[in-house]
Formats: sequence, structure tokens, C-alpha cells
Amino acid sequence: MSAVSRSLRTASRSLRLQSSTNFPRTAALRLSSRTTAKLGAAPRLSAAVSIAAPSRTNSFSTSATRQSAPAMPLEGREYDPEIKDIADYVHNKPIESELAFDTARWVFLDTLGCGLEGLRFKECTKLLGPVVPGTVVPNGTKVPGTDFQLDPVNGAFNIGAVIRWLDYNDCWLAAEWGHPSDNLGAILAVADWITRTNKAGGNLAGGKQFTIRDVLEGMIKAHEIQGCLALLNSYNKVGLDHVVLVKVASTAVVSKMLGLSEKQTADAVTQAWVDGQSLRTYRHSPNTMSRKSWAAGDACQRAVSLALKVLKGEPGIPTVLSAPVWGFYDVLFKGNKFEFQRPYGSYVMENVLFKVSYPAEFHSQTAVEASQKIHRQLKEMGKSAADIKAVTCRTHEACIRIIDKQFKPMDNFADRDHCIQYMCSVMLVFGRLEATDYTDGGEAATSPLVESLRQKIKCVEDPQYTQDYHNPELRTISNALTVELNDGTTLDEVVVEAPLGHRLRREEAKPHILAKYKRHLGPHFSESQVKELIDLGMDGKKLEAMAVDEYVDKYVVKDSKFV
Repeated sequence: MSAVSRSLRTASRSLRLQSSTNFPRTAALRLSSRTTAKLGAAPRLSAAVSIAAPSRTNSFSTSATRQSAPAMPLEGREYDPEIKDIADYVHNKPIESELAFDTARWVFLDTLGCGLEGLRFKECTKLLGPVVPGTVVPNGTKVPGTDFQLDPVNGAFNIGAVIRWLDYNDCWLAAEWGHPSDNLGAILAVADWITRTNKAGGNLAGGKQFTIRDVLEGMIKAHEIQGCLALLNSYNKVGLDHVVLVKVASTAVVSKMLGLSEKQTADAVTQAWVDGQSLRTYRHSPNTMSRKSWAAGDACQRAVSLALKVLKGEPGIPTVLSAPVWGFYDVLFKGNKFEFQRPYGSYVMENVLFKVSYPAEFHSQTAVEASQKIHRQLKEMGKSAADIKAVTCRTHEACIRIIDKQFKPMDNFADRDHCIQYMCSVMLVFGRLEATDYTDGGEAATSPLVESLRQKIKCVEDPQYTQDYHNPELRTISNALTVELNDGTTLDEVVVEAPLGHRLRREEAKPHILAKYKRHLGPHFSESQVKELIDLGMDGKKLEAMAVDEYVDKYVVKDSKFV
């Protein structure tokens, strides 16, 4: 052996011995942190470990396992307080806000209507039904607008997918955005299945038979969990899709519905956080595609599946968020902990945004409304979109980050319904924006004028609009359009700060929400059935008292022309 080799071996041995000598001190620091942690101290545990353990750095390394403390039994470990807060809210927080229940009723009707409208698109219906064609699950979940009767896991996917397909259900905008009514896919599937099973002599969840009021309460809580986790925490900035919040919220709510204890609900929520999370790439060029329309259905499906596994005795992962190196915060959230603006209550449902006027990504709703006003103005002037030289859209930062796609190709439906320039152009050219305007080969998608105008619309951020967007007292989604014509004329800027479905315009919106619901019922049911569903939906007390299975049966369609 050469002298050089002997020197290297000696140095290597010395380093290994030094590392071995240092290990017990690091492990002792970690163990001390765990044994002294009190209720709600999990985040401090994470910080203590970060100081004690040099392995917790931005560079991910499996060498950290060699520095881990001896494993403690799961039942002896404190849960992350973020997990305990969710479980405590679901099990112990009564919802007393009548405003929340009234809003939830409108959300419920609107969401079911959006699902029915989604059934009119073959790209959606091809994904629906049982995994094995022809399978009918006795006492299973029924899928509105169809005659499918499925197990609750697949039922949650079916209902969740149709709800979200057209991007037309409610919306929540904050540091993260999303659509809290996506959770209805899981909530309705589980409530329907449990109720039918127990009426047939089963004993799920202690024999519980759910009413629509129970469903509305579940929606309020799912809205609140998803919305509060989104207020100050951006998942898209680390590349994660917002449906992770649908999975977490749905898991929490359906766990309680299934009769799980508070601890079991915490276990199920930890399983949702540790589960593989969806990347946002399917929402952005160059990979924009239809998965964005069924991603929420997938989240609902996963939520029910995970809750059922815990029902069978599967344990949780107590420090799923804060565990050094391997937890959610270190692996997927750049080492940052969640921040919270407010405790869980009913704030989100009370302030949720309805999509009333247009099947358009919500950050563009006010821009499309402004475009509609400009279309009318041009018509009154004897001009049209062909006379437009340039458009400036003064907007908020989130809009620019998500749907500003001035020069990106519009290859499919998913590209078009997430491009503010395309949506405004369609409205400016045709004076309308409908779901069919996004389809390949359609009048709007093939219009040379729409395409040329799209590339003339420039977005610029207004910092005040961005501040107002995050202000909990305002929560506006402002857009302002200034149009310059070919003849040199510049039209006055058209500003719309709050869309029609905003809390500040809620009463104004209700007749439009009802008209939208009626419009979505029409293609599936007879006039008498449409009237029955509308009358029932407007009678809050009667609707809330109805058994879930009896209400869902009113939406069953045998031999649907769309499925």
C-alpha cells in the first residue's frame, strides 16, 4: 500500500471515529426535545432539532438517517399541533352561523348544477362509472345525473370530477387558491353510502343516517379547513397543486362522518399529508391538460380511501409535518411551517366566491366582466373588436402568475380556460364566454381575430390590487382594462373590483346563481322535475331535513343521453 493510500485511510478512520463520538450528543438533544415537549409544542420541537442537527439543510441527504434518534412508539408521540387543531375543529366545534348554513345551501345547489353541466362533455364522462363496467354496488353511492351506483371511493372520484370539470363551481382566493366545494365529492359520496347502508340494516358510523343539513355542516367545515390553510400559505410557489388541501379537508370531514374518534381523525389527516402530492405542472404550459379537471376528484377519492384505512385500524404519523428531513415541511415546503391568520370557524363559507357569470378561472372574472362592458361600448360606437389596437389589463399579482399567457400557444381546452387574454378576447369578439368556447375546433378556438387580439392584451401588476386581494376585509379580485383603438382613440379605463359572486355582491348574485342552477338542470330533467328541485332548494328548512339518499335519488337519470 502506498504512503498516500495509508494517509487517506488514516484520515478517513479518524473522521469516522470523530463522527461516532459526536452522535450521542446530537441524539440526546433530540430526545430531550421530545420528552420535554408539551401540548401544542411540535413546531418548537422542529426548531430545536433544526439547531441540534447539522443534517437539516437545504441539501437533501439520506446520511441524516445515521443521526436519527432511536424510534419512539407512535402511540407515545405528540401530534403536530396543526393536525390536532384540525381534528379538534371537526369533532368539537359546532357551527352556529346561520349565514354560513344559508351560503352553504346556495353553494350546494350551485355545485350540483356544475356537476350536471360537466356531464355534457365526453372528455369528462369517459372517466366515469365503475372500474369494472356494469358493476353495481348494493347500497352504494349514487352519482347525480347518471344511474351509476358505486363504492364510496370511486363514487367520490366520480362526483368530484364532474363538479370540477368546467371550473365553474365556487372559489377561494388567498396566498393559495382553490375551489372548496370540490370537497362535496367526498362528503356526498360518504353520506349517501352510509345512509343507504344503514337504512338497509347496516351499522356504519353507529347507524347514522345523514340529512342534507349534515352535508351542509360538513361542507362548512371542509371549506374552513381548506380556506384557512390557504390564507397565508402558497403551495403553488413550491410547485404543489392546491388539491392537496381538498384531500386534507375531505379526509378530516369524512373521518368524523365515518365514526372515527378524534385521534383517528388526526391519524387520517396525517395520512393525507404524507400521501404523494400532485404537481401543478398539468395546469401550466407546456403540460396543460385535462388532469386539472379531474385532480379534485382524485383528491376526494384518496381522502375516502385513507379514512377507510384508518377505520380498519391503520395508525397515523404524528409528526408528519414537522419531522426533520422526512416531514412535509422539510421535503415539500422548503422547511417553512404553515402560518395561520385565524382559528377555524365559518369564515370561509361566509366569504366564499361564487362563479356566477362565466365559466372562467376566477382571477379573470372581473376582467371578463369589464370586457363585456367594453364590447357593448364598442357596439354603441359602431365599432368592434377588429378595431382594437392594444389592451392594457391592470391586475393583481396572482392573476399574472397563473393565467397571464399572452404569447403562449393555445393547444387545448385546458390552455384556453386558464388564459386571461383568451377569455377577454372571446368576450370582446363575440360578447359571450361559454364552456363550449374552450373546445377544440369551436368558433372561438379557431377564430383568427380572437387569436390576434389575445396577443394584444398586456397584463401589468397594480400593487394596490395585490394588497386588496390579500386584505381579509376586502378580498377583491380587481382588474381594469384600457383599450386603444386603431384610429388613435383611447377608451376610458373600465374597472371591476369585486365579481358578481363576491360577498360584497352576494344578494345581487343570488338570482343569477338560481338561474345558473336552473340552466344546468334543464338538459337532464323534465320541466316538472326541474321545478321540484328548484322549489326544494329554495325551501331551506325542508331541504335541510331531507335524508341524503332521498334527495340524491331525485338526481338519478336512467339511460342518460350524456353518459
